[in-house]
Amino acid sequence: MTVMDKMNAGTRMVFNSVFDKEPINFMESAALYSTVATGRYNLAMLEVMYNHAVDPDLRELVKQAIDEQSRHTVNDAETLIKRGGGQEPSQHLKRRELHHQALNIPADAKLTDREIAMTLVMFAKFTQVAVLGALQQCYQLELAKMFRDRLDSGLDYNYRLMQLMLNKGWLPFLEKVEH
Repeated sequence: MTVMDKMNAGTRMVFNSVFDKEPINFMESAALYSTVATGRYNLAMLEVMYNHAVDPDLRELVKQAIDEQSRHTVNDAETLIKRGGGQEPSQHLKRRELHHQALNIPADAKLTDREIAMTLVMFAKFTQVAVLGALQQCYQLELAKMFRDRLDSGLDYNYRLMQLMLNKGWLPFLEKVEH
């Protein structure tokens, strides 16, 4: 987006928030609801992964996934649901304490750092596809902007994760096709 595109989008968003009082449509509501429900589940899984991770760089990325990706997205979606007069998902999963030191979990009962990183990649890819799909269904500019911002942030996060995996040798080796 150019600076002018961003200015135009911001102006349209302000105009629509003042003059266009159309409620969110069914597809937008469903996207927000599933974002909250899935995000809460992701938070529970990420907290477990954080406590299993040993590598300090990986722990930092998992913490970023919790705070800057999942929790931020869930909070934004909950706010938009409430503002639209909707009801957010009723399930609230148990929050886990994030231990500052790696826990002493037997090797056969815990995820390795490589397995955690691979799981984060899967989470990131599925989430990006879901957010892109939600973005494509949006008519409300505020909603579209929230999904666009989350998609951009998620792509940046995924790049940092892939760089960590590359540096640590955690990426799976794929045989090259020879012709």
